[in-house]
Amino acid sequence: MALSLPLDPALRFGRPWPELLRALATAPLRRPSLLAAATILLVCVPTGEKDVTAAVHITPADLASLALVALLALDLLRGRPLGLSRQACLVFSGVVCAAGAATVTSIDPSASLTGFIRLVQIFVLVPAAVLAALRDRTDLRLVLGAFVLAALIEGGVGAEQYLTHTGASYAGESIRAVGTFGALDIMAMSGVVSFGLLAALALGLTMRQGAWARRWLLASAAFLVFPLAVSFSRGSWIATAVAATVLLLKADARLALRWAALGLAAAIVAVGGLGAGGGGVTERLDSIGTVSGGNEDHSVSDRYDLWATARAIWADHPVTGAGPKSFPQLRDSHAPLRLSSGSDAADSTIGFEREPLLSPHNMYFLVLCEQGLVGIVAYGGLFLALLLGCLRRRGTGGPAAIGLLCWVLVDFLYADIGGTTTVLTSVILGVAAWWALPEPEPAP
Repeated sequence: MALSLPLDPALRFGRPWPELLRALATAPLRRPSLLAAATILLVCVPTGEKDVTAAVHITPADLASLALVALLALDLLRGRPLGLSRQACLVFSGVVCAAGAATVTSIDPSASLTGFIRLVQIFVLVPAAVLAALRDRTDLRLVLGAFVLAALIEGGVGAEQYLTHTGASYAGESIRAVGTFGALDIMAMSGVVSFGLLAALALGLTMRQGAWARRWLLASAAFLVFPLAVSFSRGSWIATAVAATVLLLKADARLALRWAALGLAAAIVAVGGLGAGGGGVTERLDSIGTVSGGNEDHSVSDRYDLWATARAIWADHPVTGAGPKSFPQLRDSHAPLRLSSGSDAADSTIGFEREPLLSPHNMYFLVLCEQGLVGIVAYGGLFLALLLGCLRRRGTGGPAAIGLLCWVLVDFLYADIGGTTTVLTSVILGVAAWWALPEPEPAP
C-alpha cells in the first residue's frame, strides 16, 4: 500500500525550485563579486596536497578565481565595459610583458611557461577581474566579509589545534596553529587570519550604521589576535602590525593611538592571559635577527642565504632574469655551502618531512632573479601605483584597501607567492586596484 504525503501546491508543480535555482545560477552574472567572495572562502577547503615540488597545483579557490575571469571575459565579448582605467591597463600590461620576456629568454622556456601562466593569473587576470567585479561599496563589503568569515573558520581551527596540541610541530610540541592547511603550508593560516583581522578592523571602523555589527567585527578582530599569535609566523606578525598601523592612520589619525593601545591590550590578553605561549612568542620575535652564535635560528639564516642565492642568480642574468620557475634549478650552483637542504615539517597527518627550499622566500628577490631588471621595474610600477593611489584617495574603502595592500607588500619581504592562499593575494591586489586606479569621471 503506497503512502502519499501531502505536498505544498507550489512545490508540487515545481515553481519555487526552478526559480530559486535560476536565481542562484544567475546571481554571479548580476553580482560577479560573489565569485570573488567564493574564491576567498574556498581557500579553507582542505586539498590534501602533499607534493610541494609539483609544477602545478590547482585548488578549488583557483577554479573559482578562473570562473570569475571567464565571467568577466564573457562580459568583454558582449561589449560591456569592464571599468579598467588606462593606468590600470598600463601597469598590468607591464607585468605581462616582463613575464613574457623572461619566459622567452629563460634557461628553460618550456619549464618557465607554467610559471608565466601562474604569474599572469596571480598578478594580472584575477586582480583585473576583481577590479571589474567591484562595482559598488556593497561588493567591497561582500569581499571583506568573506575575508572575515574565512579568518574566523581558520582561526577557530588553529586555536583548537594549539589548545589541544594537535597542530604542527614547534619546539618539540604539536602546538603550531596551521588551520586546515597542514604543516606543508605552514604560512597559510596566519595569512588568512591576518587578512580577516584587517578586514574586520576596517569594516568596524568605517561602518556608519549598525552598532551590533560594528561590535561583532571589532570583537572578531580582537579574537583573531590569538590564532595569529599561536601561528608563530614572524613575517605575518610584522606585516599585520605595519598594516594595522597604516589602516588606523588612514581611517582616523586621531583614533590611531587609542586603537593601538587597545590592540596592544588585546595582544597581551591573548598571548599572556590566555596562555598563548607568551614565552614562545617572545623567543620567536628575538630569533628574527639571530643568525650566528649558539642560539642561531636556522630558518632565519637559511632565508638570508636564499636571498644571497637569488642575488647571485640575478648577477648572471641581469636584464630579463633566468626565467620563471628557474630558481630551483640554479639554487645549488649559486647557494652558500651552509644552506640547508630543506626545512623541517611535521604534524599528525604527514609525520615528519623535509620540505625543499624552492624559492628565495622574498618576492622582490624572486622577481629580480627570475625576471631581471625588466621584471623588478614592472612589478615595482604596479605596487607603487597601487600604494600611492590608495594613500592619495579618500573614502570609506581606503582603510581596507591600504591595510590589505600594505600587508602583502611587507610580507613580500619575507615570503613570495606559492601555496594554497596565493590566490588571496590576487584578490587583495584587485581590491587595491579598484580603489587606487578608478576610471576617471566622465566629463559633464
